[in-house]
Amino acid sequence: MLLEAKDLRISYRDVEAVHGVSFHIEEGELISIIGANGAGKTSILNAVMGIIPAKGGTISYQDHDITALPAHHRARLGIRIVPERARVFPLLTVLENIMTGLYGLKNKTDVPSRLSWTYDLFPVLKERSKQLAQTLSGGEQQQLAIARALVSQPKLLLVDEVSMGLMPILVDKVFDVLRYLNKEENLTILLVEQNALASLSISHRAYVLETGVISLHGDAQTLKEDPAVKKSYLGA
Repeated sequence: MLLEAKDLRISYRDVEAVHGVSFHIEEGELISIIGANGAGKTSILNAVMGIIPAKGGTISYQDHDITALPAHHRARLGIRIVPERARVFPLLTVLENIMTGLYGLKNKTDVPSRLSWTYDLFPVLKERSKQLAQTLSGGEQQQLAIARALVSQPKLLLVDEVSMGLMPILVDKVFDVLRYLNKEENLTILLVEQNALASLSISHRAYVLETGVISLHGDAQTLKEDPAVKKSYLGA
């Protein structure tokens, strides 16, 4: 098992946002956590990355307890995050943004090939490598955020609301990339999304999060046909 969270609790001051959530990811899986805005999805992802502390419970990675480990140590273990709304460095160039993703990488001899591979995934970033990130469109900035996370060749990619604010055609492109990374590159991905249809369509398994509690979980294709999921998240 690559990642396991047990009875995970997350609080902001005195308000508990996530109430004893448990989930796991096997190596090579693409797992989704779906739910409405405010359900606690981003909080879970940030706790896994170490950006915010867990109030209770445990997080294990490769059978080691990382609950108290700082975020930069988790990054060195091979966990990377694509944050909500891209959050690139606006006054750095595209190339400089990508290179920040190499922080903590011990072996830098493979950097040119990793950069080339990343540009193959997102050709527009190669074309605009010398531009400031703030000059890119929203969709291009989202691609840049993914490229920055990928260049270090992570073992686990955390993806937060990747479709937010994107036009449908760009949503399709981004999800095609995630599917490719999982199927062809064997990259393990934990995806949190409001776009339930898109995320369930590329996932192996999924968890439904409602107000900080997992209400359903199982095979993604089965959940797509679940009447409660259809009614609440798929507009059916």
